[in-house]
Amino acid sequence: MSNYPDISYAAKLISDSSRASILQSLMDVDGLPATELANKAGISIQTASSHLSKLVEGELLTVERHGRHKYYRLASNEVAGIIESLSILAPKPKVNSLNTFNSTNKLKKARSCYDHLAGLLGVCITEALINKGYLEDIPNEKEYVVTELGIEFFNSWGIEIYKLRKLKRHFAKKCLDWSERKYHLAGSLGNAVMMYMLEHRWIEKLPNRQINITKFGATKLQIELGVTL
Repeated sequence: MSNYPDISYAAKLISDSSRASILQSLMDVDGLPATELANKAGISIQTASSHLSKLVEGELLTVERHGRHKYYRLASNEVAGIIESLSILAPKPKVNSLNTFNSTNKLKKARSCYDHLAGLLGVCITEALINKGYLEDIPNEKEYVVTELGIEFFNSWGIEIYKLRKLKRHFAKKCLDWSERKYHLAGSLGNAVMMYMLEHRWIEKLPNRQINITKFGATKLQIELGVTL
């Protein structure tokens, strides 16, 4: 008997195309009912219910009841990380129409990766934070280091570093971006940065994980971080 965890169990759950579609649909929302997940996956509600039961049993999803409806969500940040990592290995999306081409380009430019920013926007922000000395990228380490200068900067945004460090999750994780093939900032700090930009209307969430940079946001990104897209 192997002393290693049976990774094939989780891999089999994710490998089904309908279940993979369900998991990807939950990467930017905090819960969806079975009917909506069925529509997104292009399957019947009966088939979706069967897939959802397996994903919950496999601890990839959790489910909560609100009134008459059940809402499904990713079980943890680790599940989201696995989905994003597999996206790096997956074949590039096929472009067979102008709409597909435009949607793919928008995702590459700016998108959410579960609860933080990804795409060219996420990578450029991360590189700007490093170049300005707010973050330190130590080779072979899984997380960025926030410098003293960085603590002052994030405090100016109302982001309290000491509180984020206490959360039971990664703090400043390096997340490999599937479209840019570079790292962007994830973890509780990555989430705090995205929430700051959403709250101050630098960016807006669009359907299907797309992120729109507002005119005001484009100006602020250039002034505060030197980021121009």
